[in-house]
Amino acid sequence: MRDLRIVFMGTPDFAVGILKELMANGQNVVGVITAPDKPAGRGRKLKASAVKQYAQEQNLPLLQPEKLKDPEFLDALKQWDANLFVVVAFRMLPEVVWAMPEYGTFNLHASLLPEYRGAAPINWAVINGETKTGVTTFFIDAKIDTGAIIAQKQLPIQADETAGSLHDKLMLLGGQLTLETVKLIEADEAEPKPQPEAELKAAPKLHAANTRIDWNAPGQKIDWLIRGLSPYPAAWCELLNNGDTLKVKILGCRFEAASSGLESGQIRVDKKELWVAVNGGKLFITNMQLPGKKRMPVSELLNGYQFDLAAKFA
Repeated sequence: MRDLRIVFMGTPDFAVGILKELMANGQNVVGVITAPDKPAGRGRKLKASAVKQYAQEQNLPLLQPEKLKDPEFLDALKQWDANLFVVVAFRMLPEVVWAMPEYGTFNLHASLLPEYRGAAPINWAVINGETKTGVTTFFIDAKIDTGAIIAQKQLPIQADETAGSLHDKLMLLGGQLTLETVKLIEADEAEPKPQPEAELKAAPKLHAANTRIDWNAPGQKIDWLIRGLSPYPAAWCELLNNGDTLKVKILGCRFEAASSGLESGQIRVDKKELWVAVNGGKLFITNMQLPGKKRMPVSELLNGYQFDLAAKFA
């Protein structure tokens, strides 16, 4: 058995779940690398990453480099004398970093590689209406998410899945797979296999253009988009109502195949329900956010906000 000395690299909550699994199972984590503190909130106060907060709670040595090729950072990293790096939701590493440890550097990615390489694999799996996804560990190489696969685990995607619920499931599954991968490397039993070349679905960064709702799209696809962007960053559109044009976020919905008799985007309120006419049916909006307001259930929103008969989403 190899005597592992692990450095963990990660930033968001997802990475914390994986690090917790390693710590809970007695793995020898000798240091943690995460992003520098960043301004957040209305006051723009510096905020530590989720991984930093957890590392400090566990009294783990910590580095927060601005630049990964900085000589001072590289010297500090070498002093930890690690022989395995584990990377989860961090950033692209230069070769001078990923080639450093004796037993390599592996990454946990939240998809069944080679599908959904990129920054937002959890979101895009839901947005594209996939029925399964999973997690993959692979040895990092010079490209993004292309290295030899060590291990994978699959997970079904439920009909009402959101990016948030899938995130939590994959975090748990990813913790298990990361621990299994570490144990394979510890026992010198890892057998990495090159990724197959095929027509691939990508998982690019989310931005204003690809998170906007197209109300002329099929209703089922709009449903997938909204759930795939909930709770963050949230699908958005414009609300035309009472002579105003408002940018709103839609965070919850339910699609029903039925004839509405209305043009796509037109809104109707029925008792405590709000629905939108879409191609192929009705989309019931269950949670949304008006500008400057908090996110809230539509039943609560309708207590104080009125939609006129000409109201529509655009």
